[in-house]
Amino acid sequence: MERGRQLGGNKLLIYFLLLFQVFFLSFWASISFAEEQGVSPLDISARSALLLDWNSGRVLYEKNAHEKLPIASTTKIVTAVVALEYGQLDEEVITSREAANTGGSSIWLEEDEVKTLEELLYGLMLRSGNDAAIALAEHISGDVLRFSQLMTLRAKELGSRNSSFKNPHGLHHPDHYSTAYDLAMVAAHAMGIPEFRKIITAQEKTISWPGQLWDRRLINQNRLLKLYPGGEGIKTGWTTPAGRCFVGSANREGRRLVSVVLNAPAMWEDTVTMLDYGFDHFISYPVIDQGQYLKAIPVTEGKTNKLRVLAGEQFSFPIQDLKEKKSFLFAF
Repeated sequence: MERGRQLGGNKLLIYFLLLFQVFFLSFWASISFAEEQGVSPLDISARSALLLDWNSGRVLYEKNAHEKLPIASTTKIVTAVVALEYGQLDEEVITSREAANTGGSSIWLEEDEVKTLEELLYGLMLRSGNDAAIALAEHISGDVLRFSQLMTLRAKELGSRNSSFKNPHGLHHPDHYSTAYDLAMVAAHAMGIPEFRKIITAQEKTISWPGQLWDRRLINQNRLLKLYPGGEGIKTGWTTPAGRCFVGSANREGRRLVSVVLNAPAMWEDTVTMLDYGFDHFISYPVIDQGQYLKAIPVTEGKTNKLRVLAGEQFSFPIQDLKEKKSFLFAF
């Protein structure tokens, strides 16, 4: 076995976690006091909020982030993830009567209309089509109940422990809820799916409309795409019980932040405030360089008794200031 063998992304992650989990625990303990002393609460209207550094997974800001709340159409992020992971974009989906008659926001599907899964995903994410959500759920799982159970299970697998989904669209149900933290976990996973990113960043999409003189022109309702430099998405939501909700993302020079605001009267302003805070007050500090030696792993019955592990890619971590940098270096 080659002593200088490099590890790819997934293997690097495994060894990185094993190597540094003890150091991270001490690091978090050392900076928690600094955060309490040095970070003033942001002036936002949201009842619950969270800002996440996508690259590292570090939470940069939170407010009541684990409070269970109705989440309206931000539910559709979970719906899209499940549809993408359990279906194929070119699969044909037949619209049922239930899907065609679903209330609320709609792309005006008609009973027995055939659409590809990809077309329905654009209708789901750009125009928040509740009818598209039901059509996708029935196609993937056979009915809404089983799809909702799959949504809840998949969300838990992604780290969302305080969520319960009863439908794929987010219309109010007393037992349908999530948290800002949970939504951030699902959204972070979704932003790692190229097809998902392609859909949510599209300004518009045209899909067919059989029997009409024109096609359906789907205009993205997400103002962040034009409002904020580097804005990518992700999904708006509103119902009377949930208030205004938004899960957003922005990418600057390869650094992506994910934001969540729930029950936020000033939804867009809150999102901009949080993203500005993340980009302006944190720097991406390189922890591991590509090709850097990490550790030696014992080898049993090999040509050598140890295998040198080298980093397959660079890893950086967001730090806030010089004081936190010192704490970070001390932890490592």
